[in-house]
Amino acid sequence: MRHWTSENALSIEMIPAGTAELDPAAAARRKAFVDAARALFFANGYAGTTMSSIAAKVGGSKTTLWSYFPSKEELFAAVVDGIVEQYGHALTIDLPLDEPVPDVLRRFGTVLMTKLTATPLLSLYRLVVGEADRFPHLAETFYDRGPRRGKARAAAWIEAKMARGEIRAGDPMRAVQQFAGLCQSGLYQFAVLNMPEARDHSRLQEEVDAAVDTFYRAWRPDPAG
Repeated sequence: MRHWTSENALSIEMIPAGTAELDPAAAARRKAFVDAARALFFANGYAGTTMSSIAAKVGGSKTTLWSYFPSKEELFAAVVDGIVEQYGHALTIDLPLDEPVPDVLRRFGTVLMTKLTATPLLSLYRLVVGEADRFPHLAETFYDRGPRRGKARAAAWIEAKMARGEIRAGDPMRAVQQFAGLCQSGLYQFAVLNMPEARDHSRLQEEVDAAVDTFYRAWRPDPAG
């Protein structure tokens, strides 16, 4: 099996530890700025939100805001980190090697899709896609701090399962990308577009089960091998 280095090199440890330890008042102030930025980014877009408007929403000065976040891009990164921390459970869900592949994937897929269809993550995704042409660095920030981490971690698990002969040999990252694509092929597409079909979340588990079945049919070990 060939070893891969591009995606899995950016693992869950890649996110910076964050700001230095703040006293309670400073931490509350910082959170207020992040919350205000999140609301304004979602309402007006990245380009349509100014540092002045964020400071005004909190009731402080731009100078104070800049002391916490020297740029709007750094503030956007903090917004992404906050949402990922709150809704990124798929980044930390246990992926045991001693459980059958379908069982682990079913649990992982269910958590992943439950979180991806939560309103804050959908709003963040729409924001990033809407600004990707003008501000490609925002898309890179979002991808590095969320999807890339989750996929790298899942790929490391898949690579270990390949080494144990429980998944056929291949590119672990490609396998992860295909599984994620299968999970996101139904309800998620409707949710991103805010279509009525997205309101029926009872379909989610059925879609994850179908994704696991399709994935495992393609990636299970060759009986003849």
